[in-house]
Amino acid sequence: MSDTGTGFGGDTQGGGTDVLDRELERLLDDEAIEPGDHERFSHYVPKNKIMESALTGKPVKALCGKKWTPGRDPEKFPVCPTCKEIFQKMQEREGQ
Repeated sequence: MSDTGTGFGGDTQGGGTDVLDRELERLLDDEAIEPGDHERFSHYVPKNKIMESALTGKPVKALCGKKWTPGRDPEKFPVCPTCKEIFQKMQEREGQ
């Protein structure tokens, strides 16, 4: 029996763990922590999500769409311009 195939026990036929592997990969992609310029800013996220992340380690999603696991002092960074713009538009709509 060869162990070069994909799936449990080298089974190269459909099904088995191949489906689980693809589903896990898709979930990991959905929760991917994004690198880039977003790292230079602090972002707007609901407070309850920050607390949940602190307890579970689960990444959060900012208003601008940035996904990451909070772990630094947001006071040390400027506010993300995209988050700020979205937040201001939300405030304007609430005031109408």
